[in-house]
Amino acid sequence: MNESHDLSQEQLASNLTEVRLRIAEAAERAGRNPAEITLVAVSKTKPVELVEIAYNLGVTDFGENRVQEALPKIAHFHPAGLRWHLIGHLQSNKAGKVAGSFAQVQSVDSLRLAQVLQRHAEEEQQRLSILLQVNVAGEASKEGIAPDQVIEMARQIVALPALEVRGLMTIAPLVNDPEDVRPVFRELRRLRDRLRDEVSASAWTDLSMGMTGDYSVAIEEGATIVRVGRAIFGRRPAI
Repeated sequence: MNESHDLSQEQLASNLTEVRLRIAEAAERAGRNPAEITLVAVSKTKPVELVEIAYNLGVTDFGENRVQEALPKIAHFHPAGLRWHLIGHLQSNKAGKVAGSFAQVQSVDSLRLAQVLQRHAEEEQQRLSILLQVNVAGEASKEGIAPDQVIEMARQIVALPALEVRGLMTIAPLVNDPEDVRPVFRELRRLRDRLRDEVSASAWTDLSMGMTGDYSVAIEEGATIVRVGRAIFGRRPAI
């Protein structure tokens, strides 16, 4: 893992300070404790050296989109307390590589995928933390469960004993004004609250929503996890 990177430790530290400040300010506006909000640093396409720097600056959670890109990083760097999250679409045929490597899969978008993860988690003799990905905005380009199918699918998935269903995740549309996606975050929170009432086999603790452009609004609407890449690591290289 000898890829070069142009981001200095000082710049990365400055970026993290700014992100943490904005998280704290958004939490304060919403009357929330910033400690309730987990920052997942999105390290996809970034070299593992930057992950190590961010970890040494206090980041404990990192998000990756592709299993095949993440596994070498995980093998190279897995200190105590670090949690790797899979936040990108997961194909069922790659699910076998996930259960023993990632602390959480945030992108479970079908009963079939949940059943495959259940089987592999059982084989690993572990309980895998997952979030159900919901396509709140109904974008054809996005993965996720349709909102009107979430309740019924959740009932089936929470019955799988090797999976710990922690909550919901969504990817909001890309917009210039983050206020435009506030209704998306609000709808995910309402859906989570319905699940608490109607599918009580899970605590439905987590709402993973908000990225670099809109995480402050997501926090104001109840996000417990924000996934921030560009504001921490800079723009991704063209691929």
